[in-house]
Parts: sequence; structure tokens; C-alpha cells
Amino acid sequence: MKRSVRNSERRTGYLMVLPAVLIILVIAIYPVIRSFWISLHDVRLNDPAKNEIHTSSGLDMEKYANNYLLLLTSLRREETEAPPAGQATATALRTELEQLQSQLMSDAAFATRYRAVDALLAEYKPVPAGLKVLDVEEATSAQVQEQLTAMEQSILIASQQQAFARPDDVLGLTRGLRTAVIEPNFIGFRYYSEFLSDARMWASLWNTLLFTVLSVALELALGLWVALLINRTFRGRSFVRASILIPWAIPTVISALMWKFMYDGQNGIVAYLLTQVGAIPNMGWLLTTKAGALLSVIVADVWKTTPFMALLLFAGLQTIPDSLYEAAEVDGATKRQMFFRITLPLLKSTVMVALLFRTLDAFRVFDLIYVLTGGGPANSTETISIYAYKTMFAQMNFGAGSALSVIVFVCIALISILYIKLLGADLVGGGGKA
Repeated sequence: MKRSVRNSERRTGYLMVLPAVLIILVIAIYPVIRSFWISLHDVRLNDPAKNEIHTSSGLDMEKYANNYLLLLTSLRREETEAPPAGQATATALRTELEQLQSQLMSDAAFATRYRAVDALLAEYKPVPAGLKVLDVEEATSAQVQEQLTAMEQSILIASQQQAFARPDDVLGLTRGLRTAVIEPNFIGFRYYSEFLSDARMWASLWNTLLFTVLSVALELALGLWVALLINRTFRGRSFVRASILIPWAIPTVISALMWKFMYDGQNGIVAYLLTQVGAIPNMGWLLTTKAGALLSVIVADVWKTTPFMALLLFAGLQTIPDSLYEAAEVDGATKRQMFFRITLPLLKSTVMVALLFRTLDAFRVFDLIYVLTGGGPANSTETISIYAYKTMFAQMNFGAGSALSVIVFVCIALISILYIKLLGADLVGGGGKA
């Protein structure tokens, strides 16, 4: 009977946990799996032949039908308008193109798909996604690519000899037709192996670790000091508590722009004051040197997120009973002894949670540094997240950018495991042995 009740309770528990597990899988795990899958392919949005994941050889029928007819028309025009030498070349190229088309049309699947797509294009109708790509044999794809590449070389030679009347039109259409050939872009772990030997990736990872360690350490020290201050009873305490949260409440982009204006080498008030007291050699030092830029982003981050750290620690201080301090005071303990014997031990769990949140947040920093320095000068403040963003959106290399995103995820997972296993075991273990 007891075993039956226990099994029923276990099944009920699993059912209650199942929605949370599904949410985690959909929101957290699936994007990582998707990024990992993309990182195994050479996906580039600025390359029409690689702007999607292709696992097999194929032809983009819409591109092929469009460019084939236009190229055929352009070559026929060159047969009448080009100089004599160019006319002969145009005739040879047209014959080669028609032979290629005849070979492809001998395949029933290609012929059926081509006619359907051509009919839609003739009526100016969109081509459905199901008709756009036709899978072909790898040998067929290689043959088409080889013939079109040879045609392109012949057109380049004719263009250099000024043998065509409109060489740019013929060359552009030939290249457009060649982009209709789809090749598999699976590359496996090539991006990961390249990044392991990429000096820029290791430099960005070092910048991220340095920024994380310094900023989180300063935020912990200042946050604990602020939390102890606002935990005391004094006149105007409510106003002080509210005002301390202002930096944290300001949007990160706004605070980054604000600090950028104050660091400005010509009109920045912070740069001016530091120059006047001799703390920095000149006003431009803060944003134009490696040490100055790193110091600048750390100060801006500490100013903004120290209130968050203080708020978490203040919540932990509120859970410590006053009776412990009263008993310690009766026993003759000093303020220093009470801090190290009562406050810090009982605040350990809160400190671990605050450190975990801030470390993960600092390691993923993007918007503050991107707005403040853009990762410069000379990539001295470029973090791994900024490097991934530049690779993915500036270079349009989604495969490499996804690989960097996976590397960021792995680093964050390792940091989380380190905190929980080595420092915060009591958070999941109930605070120690019973």
C-alpha cells in the first residue's frame, strides 16, 4: 500500500516538473542545439550559394530558370552586336549553354520542375518553396559547376580583349547562373578547430575574463559596503535606498552613452577632471589606449551594477536575526568579530547567488562595451560576445558566429558548474548535512 502511494506521488511529482522541463528545453536548450547545428555548416548570408544549410547537392530552380533565359538572350544579342571575334565566341558559348540545358532536360525530374518554375516566372507569380530547390546527383552538380566556370573564364578573356559589346551583362548573368548550383556546406568541426588557433578569439576571451573578474570583484566589495550602510537605521534611510538604485534602473545603452560623453577626449568632464589632478596623462587617454579603455568600461559597469549587487546582499542581511548581534555584543564581541563570525557566514548563500548572477551577466556583456568603445581601440576591449556579433552580423558568417555562440554557452556552463560544485554546494544541498 505504501509503495503504491509512493509511486503515485512520484508520478504526480514528475507531471508537475514536466512543464518546467519543457519550457527549459524550448527556451534554453533548443537555441543552443540550433546554434550548434548551424556551426557545423558554412552558412554565409552574403553568399547566395551558402545562405542556407544544404545537406545535399541541388539546383536553385528559380535562379536557374531566370538566369538561363536571360543569359541565352544576352549571348544571342552578342552574336549580332559584338565584333566578329566576339560573335564567334558568343556562338560557341550559346551552343555550350544549350547543350548543358539539353543534358539537364533529359532528366525527367529536372524537366518537370523546370517547366513548372518557368511557367510561374512567365506569369510573374512567386515560386513556392517546395519547387525552388531540386536535389541532383553530386556528379551532375559538379559537371554544371565545371562547365559554367569554364564559360565564365572564356567570357573574362573575351571581355579583356573587348570582344563583346556588353561584357558585364554576359559575365554577371553567367555568375548568377553559377550561383544556382547548390553544394553541400557541411564542414563539421572546422570552425571550432580554427578558433582554437585564432589569436583574436583567445584575446577576446581573455578580455572577457579580465573584465568579469575585476568588475565583479569591485561590485562585490562596494555592494557589500553599500548593503551594510543601508541596513543601518538612520534618518533619510528610505531616500538613500531608493536613490542608490537609480544607476541600475537606467538602461544600459543610455548609461554607456552617458559615460562615453564624460570620457570624451575633448569635452568629457571625467576626462578633464582626471587630467587636472594628474591621474591620466591627457584627456584622450581613457578611450584611445588599451589600459584606459579597459578601465573605462570597468568603471562604467561597476557604477551601473553595484546597486544590483547591493540590493541582493541587503536582502540577505535582512534575514539575519538581530538577536545574534545582541548576544554577541553581550559576550563582548567587536564589530569586526561580528562581521566575520556572524554576517559573512550567514550571508554566504546570498553572496554565492549574487556572484553567480553577476558573473554570468558580466561574462555575457555586450551592449555596454559595444556602445562605449565598440571593442576598441585595437580590439583591446572586444569581448567574446562582441566578437561573435561582428562575425555573425558584420561579416554575415552565421556558421562561425554560431560556433562562437556555442563557445560562450560552454564557458557560461562551466562557470555555473564551478560556482555550484565548488562554492555554492549548500545552495542545492540544504545548507549542509542534517
